Amino acid sequence: MDVDGADWPKRWTHIEKLLLRTGPFVHPDFEKGPANLEMLRSNIKVLVIGAGGLGCEMLKDLALMGFRHIDVIDMDTIELSNLNRQFLFRKSDIGKPKAEVAAAFINQRVPGCQVTPHFKKIQDYERDFYQKFHIVVCGLDSIVARRWANGMVTQLSLDNPNCPTPMVDGGTEGFKGNARVIVPTMNACVDCTLDLYPPQVNFPLCTIAHTPRLPEHCIEYVKVLLWPKEKPFGARKPCSAVIDVSPSSPPPALFFPWLLRNMSLPEETAIDGDNPDHIQWIHEKATERANEFNISGVTYRLTQGKESRLSSCRVKAHRAEELCWENIWGSHWTSACKNGSSNASRVQLHASIFLTSFINNAVVIVNNNCSNDPVLL
Repeated sequence: MDVDGADWPKRWTHIEKLLLRTGPFVHPDFEKGPANLEMLRSNIKVLVIGAGGLGCEMLKDLALMGFRHIDVIDMDTIELSNLNRQFLFRKSDIGKPKAEVAAAFINQRVPGCQVTPHFKKIQDYERDFYQKFHIVVCGLDSIVARRWANGMVTQLSLDNPNCPTPMVDGGTEGFKGNARVIVPTMNACVDCTLDLYPPQVNFPLCTIAHTPRLPEHCIEYVKVLLWPKEKPFGARKPCSAVIDVSPSSPPPALFFPWLLRNMSLPEETAIDGDNPDHIQWIHEKATERANEFNISGVTYRLTQGKESRLSSCRVKAHRAEELCWENIWGSHWTSACKNGSSNASRVQLHASIFLTSFINNAVVIVNNNCSNDPVLL
């Protein structure tokens, strides 16, 4: 893509306010002037590590500020759960590499900006690759990746002390966030302030399911996804509720208290950290998962000490939803067949209305009795 000659009126208005004048917070060696703007437009190369929620925002901001040479590196693919906050992606992009889709979006929408994607791990590139960038911007979701990037820019800065490579690091979780600028050899780096980072207890579900990188990811996958699916120490009970869909039946709301008391939920044994059979099964499955992705470090001790971080209330609500679809729906059709109903469309409509009402009310009941995260279906 040709990045020359793609200006429009007032494109540089905001960045000029930063580069063509001084202020109380600028570095003592800063010299205002048009040379700064020309250097930004022509020479500065920026590397964005991570194209997730923060990475998408940074790509948009950097492109609109005037940076014309941007590279983005990310090893993940787009999931449905990403679309609510990663605005460079659309539903049709699900399954595609984040870096490639984000780069194509910016290249199309911001004339004069060239974003080059890299669908790889940051560890896949050698030092020569990182040496060509003037600024590194991180939007990572793990301390391990931050430390690796920090080590790389620190080494580059030590080799060239007259021109250190600054790293802009940030992160968000829930309503909390942080951002800071690290200039190696001039201020504290990530390794200097490791005690500021709390231990990671929440892992993105898309990472656990599709792109695990740590042994903890493999263990969480087995506990959060595989255990409820396979139910290794508990057989499933069928739902015994049969709903009358005849016109004379009472409204669905009257069924909720009775149904919640009498419906048989899956007979699933909860994970017991003191049960060696449970731990052994999780360890074996996590080891298989780790071998599939060439991950080392899944030990019996780590498995025993790693607890699931998924809210138990959310798990129960989703299991109730699964039961509704599989059992209550089938009960409606069974009841209609026994009653000799010939109006299939009416039976289906009654079933859909009841099912929707039941799920919504079940979620409300679970939320009212749960002090953890609310359930969203």
